[in-house]
Amino acid sequence: ELMSVVDAVAPNEYILKGVVTAAYGQLVKSSEHLALAQKLFQVVGSSATERDTIPGRQCMASCLYLLGEFREVLVYLDSIKTYMVMDDCFNFNFGIALAAQGRFDEATETLLLVQNEKFRAEFCYLGWLARCYVMIGRPALAWDLYLRTESSGGDAFNLLTLIANDAYRMGHFVVAAQAFTTLERLDPTPEAWDAKRGACIGAFQLIVAGMEPPATLRSIVAWLMQTPNSPQVEFIVRAITKWAKQQGIEL
Repeated sequence: ELMSVVDAVAPNEYILKGVVTAAYGQLVKSSEHLALAQKLFQVVGSSATERDTIPGRQCMASCLYLLGEFREVLVYLDSIKTYMVMDDCFNFNFGIALAAQGRFDEATETLLLVQNEKFRAEFCYLGWLARCYVMIGRPALAWDLYLRTESSGGDAFNLLTLIANDAYRMGHFVVAAQAFTTLERLDPTPEAWDAKRGACIGAFQLIVAGMEPPATLRSIVAWLMQTPNSPQVEFIVRAITKWAKQQGIEL
């Protein structure tokens, strides 16, 4: 409310008003405030006197960030990153922009540079870092992130859902099965069971193909058995048990 009556004149006034307006717009999910913030950042970022300065390029990156144009965001952030190596705000935003463009290895490295504990506890940070871990083939690290946030309520459930779906989509079926088992326990819906069943079968197929250790079979059977009174569970467990016996694997 205080900033709404401020008529920005100098670049630092535009930046301050843009930051406050963007933060408020995100807080209350106001597209009107976000559009205004984008315009305020654009004024500074396109200014002849500011566009080649660090604040000017940050402003243009912020403008494009709010528009979802992450490829262009990276052009501006790449040009100033050598000056911002230890800046948590920069690394937070740069890492997300990299991940949004599918540059997951770089995004992981950049997000891990963030030291501010408040930033590291935000769902936005945790979600993108978990997605990066899954996409670079390290889903167990994403699962560890969930375990560290398990007691945080809604954010933990949302993070678990993200990990479960991303892991399934990328074929990391053991972590997907583990995640969907937990989701089914927290919210026992037919959709959760269907996803868990598919992930467990996928994990079993990976074991048969020699891509996962046979010892994982015990976990798969245990996860399946947590779904009560299901003929499908009995059928799948019989198939797994039969194969395990043929291979000399004790369950």
